[in-house]
Amino acid sequence: MLNVHSFVFNAFQENTYIVYDDSGSCAIFDPGMSNHEEEAAFTSFITQHNLNPIALYNTHCHIDHVLGNHFVFEKYGLIPQFHEGEVPVLVAVQNMAPMYGFRYETSPIPELFLEENQTVKIGKYMLELLFIPGHSPAHLCFYSAENRFVIGGDVLFRNSIGRTDLPGGDHQQLLDNIRQKMYTLPDETVVYPGHGPSTTIGFEKETNPFVRG
Repeated sequence: MLNVHSFVFNAFQENTYIVYDDSGSCAIFDPGMSNHEEEAAFTSFITQHNLNPIALYNTHCHIDHVLGNHFVFEKYGLIPQFHEGEVPVLVAVQNMAPMYGFRYETSPIPELFLEENQTVKIGKYMLELLFIPGHSPAHLCFYSAENRFVIGGDVLFRNSIGRTDLPGGDHQQLLDNIRQKMYTLPDETVVYPGHGPSTTIGFEKETNPFVRG
């Protein structure tokens, strides 16, 4: 089975995830480390669990989700993977970082990009890519049917949704995509969001005040 470990990093309280199988292969999702202490906590977990980082994925490229991209590239040689539509968002981070007081080392930009309905692997396990723009222009979620979870980024939170007032955001598009692409997943699917506690699809369909199933 796949194991999911979360960290809460940077001033935006962003959730960074390490997803790993029993052999130690692991993928890193949305590294948000913003200082040396957070970097040390991140690498310590990987070392203590004898993990082998094989991939770095960004659900989207807002500043709080990519602060650690350069560090992961330098430490583990992994180039971030994300949808091509997020490139302008990533490029804009360079100018935004000083406004928020962040130390930002420029993230590499991949030569190949992830696409809707593509699959990626962690060990023997497949994750399906769900294309869910609205919070950002080309947001991806990573769904494991076998392990019953989705790395959801900033699409759906516990009783909330991602903000849509940033460049490339579209409120109605986000609501429609949640109904059509998230709420069609099995009710027991655990959602690991970009901020806040995990939830389930079934719980959100029943209680989310922004979008009901």
